[in-house]
Amino acid sequence: MDLFRRKSVTDLQTEALTDNSLKRALSAWNLTLLGIGAIIGTGIFVLTGTVAAQNSGPAVVLSFVLAGVASIFAALCYAEFASLVPMAGSAYTYGYATLGEFVAWVIGWDLILEYALGAVTVAIGWSGYVVSFLKDIGINVPARLSAAHGVPVTLADGSTVTSVFNLPAVVIIAIVTTLLVVGIRESANVNNVIVFVKVAVVILFIVGAAGAVHAANWHPFIPPQTIGPDGQPVRGAFGWDGVVAGAGVVFFAYIGFDAVSTAAQEAKNPQRDMPVGIIGSLLICTVLYILVSGIATGVMSYTELNVPDPIAVVADRAGLGWLSTLIKLGAIAGLSSVILVMLLGQSRVFYSMARDGLLPQFVNNVHPKFKTPWITSIVTGLAVAVPSGWFTVREAGSLVSIGTLLAFVIVSVGILVLRVREPNLERPFRAPLVWATAPLGAISAVYLMIHLEMRTWERLVIWLVIGLVVYFTYGVRNSRLARR
Repeated sequence: MDLFRRKSVTDLQTEALTDNSLKRALSAWNLTLLGIGAIIGTGIFVLTGTVAAQNSGPAVVLSFVLAGVASIFAALCYAEFASLVPMAGSAYTYGYATLGEFVAWVIGWDLILEYALGAVTVAIGWSGYVVSFLKDIGINVPARLSAAHGVPVTLADGSTVTSVFNLPAVVIIAIVTTLLVVGIRESANVNNVIVFVKVAVVILFIVGAAGAVHAANWHPFIPPQTIGPDGQPVRGAFGWDGVVAGAGVVFFAYIGFDAVSTAAQEAKNPQRDMPVGIIGSLLICTVLYILVSGIATGVMSYTELNVPDPIAVVADRAGLGWLSTLIKLGAIAGLSSVILVMLLGQSRVFYSMARDGLLPQFVNNVHPKFKTPWITSIVTGLAVAVPSGWFTVREAGSLVSIGTLLAFVIVSVGILVLRVREPNLERPFRAPLVWATAPLGAISAVYLMIHLEMRTWERLVIWLVIGLVVYFTYGVRNSRLARR
């Protein structure tokens, strides 16, 4: 039993040219907007506030810079792989070509968790903004159905009730799943419109709120680390440790360019367009994240930002009452597109693993009319809907971050292995200074992983153990390479 059997890159390239089961409908423009659609979302509209209030203070700006730098190193490696192996599956497919089937399974199983909980996290954030917006227009969602299970919700009269289930989060998952079943072109067109709306809202916020910044709110820029009752520093609570911990949490926001790579098999010209979509979307979004987080912590104290809709709250404080409602609409639209891209990525990873025999073949079924992996889309939607009603944003977001970081480590290592093993392959895009870029990508990802909470590590390990059981009872014997 060879756990490290590999799929050759030339076989994958041939498969990419001959496999027409998925419709090639995405241009470089579509792919860039797909990345922006996934990156501009919960990171700006939700996590900016919670990370500033709990981890970094005004230095949340540095948290986004750290996460962005780590992402740029990994993005260059992703871009080389995506142009070289234009197949669905992202880091899973790249791992299969370089590090072998066992590593590919681990990262594929990790990606399933990453995308599923990514959609869960965003659906929870979407729910917070929807409930707030509906309240503005006189529609009140029952408090018991508006937040994660067990979370106390404050009513208008000041009393509190305990939430049972997050109904709006489940509803948006159902809507997006239906859209993904109908078709990739339709999904991309909806995403394009939504991206224009939310980027316009973000730019309006930056321009409108910049004049209300008070420099005093940025002092101290890095608040001193919190000391616990035992006299010891509290891990991740302010200080430089808090800045790095905050970077680990907001790293979840940068999953978007990974999601672009999962759509390689549906790109019209993947060798040319995938690097443009991956790198372009990352650079645009990193700049927007830094500007928004800096303005938000400048308009009001970071201690007041631990709310479900921090950017709308900042707009109110800045005297932009008219913009507050618009921001909520932009956030609702924007978070919808992130959910769409997360579920798209999840279903494509499932599709790739089933195509390789590591999951049952029924998962690989493509709809005869819509040309989409409809069964995986529906299964994914159902699997995501349940935890979206029960988890909190921070619980789900931290798990997504550690999953994303693990994927980045494997891709960064894999690109070096492939450069050594097959140096003469024609590479439409080559990561610059790869012997510096790839190690920095892996090291920075590991550095951020170390600073995440131990509870997050425990949950990741439990998920990977479940995955190993599935692999050794089914995948190892049924993979296409084993049968061959």
